[in-house]
Amino acid sequence: MAVYLARKGALTCALLASTALAAQAEDVEVLHWWTSGGEAAALNVLKDDLQGKGIGWVDMPVAGGGGEAAMTALRARVTAGNPPTAVQMLGFDIVDWAQEGVLGNLDEVATAENWGEVVPDALQAFSKHEDHWIAAPVNVHSTNWVWINKAALDAAGGKAPETWDELIAVLDQMKANGIVPLGHGGQPWQDATIFDALVLAEGTDFYKAAFIDLDPETLGGERMAAAFDRLIVLRGYVDDNFSGRDWNLASAMVINGEAGMQMMGDWAKGEFLKAGKVPGQDFVCIRFPGTQGAVTFNSDQFVMFDVQGEGKKQAQAQMASAIMSPTFQSAFNVVKGSVPARTDVPDADFDDCGKKGMADLAEANTNGTLLGSMAHGHANPAAVKNAIYDVVTGAMNGEYGDGASAAQALADAVAGAQ
Repeated sequence: MAVYLARKGALTCALLASTALAAQAEDVEVLHWWTSGGEAAALNVLKDDLQGKGIGWVDMPVAGGGGEAAMTALRARVTAGNPPTAVQMLGFDIVDWAQEGVLGNLDEVATAENWGEVVPDALQAFSKHEDHWIAAPVNVHSTNWVWINKAALDAAGGKAPETWDELIAVLDQMKANGIVPLGHGGQPWQDATIFDALVLAEGTDFYKAAFIDLDPETLGGERMAAAFDRLIVLRGYVDDNFSGRDWNLASAMVINGEAGMQMMGDWAKGEFLKAGKVPGQDFVCIRFPGTQGAVTFNSDQFVMFDVQGEGKKQAQAQMASAIMSPTFQSAFNVVKGSVPARTDVPDADFDDCGKKGMADLAEANTNGTLLGSMAHGHANPAAVKNAIYDVVTGAMNGEYGDGASAAQALADAVAGAQ
């Protein structure tokens, strides 16, 4: 079977040279952490797409919203000399594995399909290593979102907050109305997701200096102290049972009207859609107040390990090709809540929140305000990220008397992790 691709009316070369070669493609064993309802529904789009090409799917799910448990399981498999066919991976985890020299090479399919022309440079920084494609990006998630129950917002005055003061006013009114204002799960990556947005609200230059350049004065300065003070304020709107709660359960609180809003990446939208909720009618999506025009992102990518056997390599190539198909990118991301990793995918099938997400991404990509998310492993290596997590979670749990103390602790922790 030959796979021919058309781009702007011109035929490209065939990816697979013969029926016999394609028939040798084996099943794919896929390690991932997409286990919630919305995530599983999105993953089925990929499974069905591959099944239609005659490639079976061997599932290896490892629960855990941030992927830490999955990376632990992966380490054990690689150490045993038996890596999976493909692994869902984020940001600097990809960089780390690439530097170990254990990843495969997707240059043939990437060149045939012109990935370099349609994938934003900010994503390619993780999709490629030493100018070779090692991963296929499935999507772009942006993290600086707020998801608001529409009925709860209407009861609190009806106006979506655009500034910090307006946000606090809405949260106060929701509290007065007898619901939990802020649905949240007390896990380090979730705490860091909120803090990510608070720092971004201080400006993209500030965010870059703090979380990408790791400037000590920025990390320990007055503006960082102010961001921590605001984090401490937000903790006052979270219920006392938040510790250890999974993110999708916090989403369910908003969906069910038990909580007013959730500050979470756009994967949360998948939970709302899975529950049959409609943007604008049942829930409202806004950028975290003060961050419109900028996007902190993470990108789920399927990394291909260096496997033995032509059949396994062909399965990897076909999976990568399926992932990067514009048709799949649209179908998958409509369900997942994210936006396509390709810039040439139409937004016709996306809901209002999806259209906004795609427009925001295009604007940020053009303006240089598309920034890797600290909270989701796209701003700095794991050791630094985890050091930041410790301080942010400590601040969320009252370990510091004020923002200034937390900021100093942050500067010290990052210095120690480098």
